[in-house]
Amino acid sequence: MKNSNFIKVILLLVCAVVTVPSMAQFNLKKAISGATKVVSAATLTDEQMTEYVAEYIDWMDKHNQVCADDNEYTIRLKKLTEGLTDADGIPLNFKVYYVIDVNAFACADGSVRVFSSLMDIMTDEELLGVIGHEIGHVAHRDSKKGFRTALLTSALKDGISSQGGKAAALTDSQIGDLTEALVNARYSQKQECDADDYGYEFLKKAGKNPWSMALSFQKLKKLQEESGAQGTSKLNQLFSTHPDLDLRIKRMEERATEDGIEKPASATTAAE
Repeated sequence: MKNSNFIKVILLLVCAVVTVPSMAQFNLKKAISGATKVVSAATLTDEQMTEYVAEYIDWMDKHNQVCADDNEYTIRLKKLTEGLTDADGIPLNFKVYYVIDVNAFACADGSVRVFSSLMDIMTDEELLGVIGHEIGHVAHRDSKKGFRTALLTSALKDGISSQGGKAAALTDSQIGDLTEALVNARYSQKQECDADDYGYEFLKKAGKNPWSMALSFQKLKKLQEESGAQGTSKLNQLFSTHPDLDLRIKRMEERATEDGIEKPASATTAAE
């Protein structure tokens, strides 16, 4: 475990640390020495944005332990997300990071990454709620807008260089700055509510039980209460506390009830 090269920004639940001591922490940034020279250039284009998103998720996959296809976490996630192929035309792909951090994220290109320790403490329904919400931000291009802002204000704050329209490659340091900016990014109340609504309809149309949205909010609230003063961690950013979490639970519960959808009798047991 490369302790000195990891930046810990996500709440680590004690139970996760105890039960999976062999996992690495989520690798956000590889420390390097020396300044990065970046040449100012033209406006960032959509094509360059696409290249940077691809480079970013490729770096993340290479620098974090991705569970193999025959791993129990991958098998569970694949079964859970069967039929979830695209979000408003954006193709989705799913992978599990074998890390002790409790989190999940979705990138602008439709790459969804779920952390194994989150899977350890959530039922299938709760996980679906997390995934549905994150996909809502992808479908509404919130993730794309947030990535562009983070890219220009952090990793490429001194400008970008390009030749023949091709984006300049990001250094490890720049990717680290970009990740930290994305971690600290906040969505507006409207964006959060819209992502909730999209997630609900997305799961419903895919044949999944949309009660998952309310169930995931309920689990998050429980985790917040258990974490106490540490509740400002990245775990809370799975669902921003604005608007109020209780109101979001109520909205999703009322919607599922009005649609006549039966609440799961019992949550599917999380993978051992």
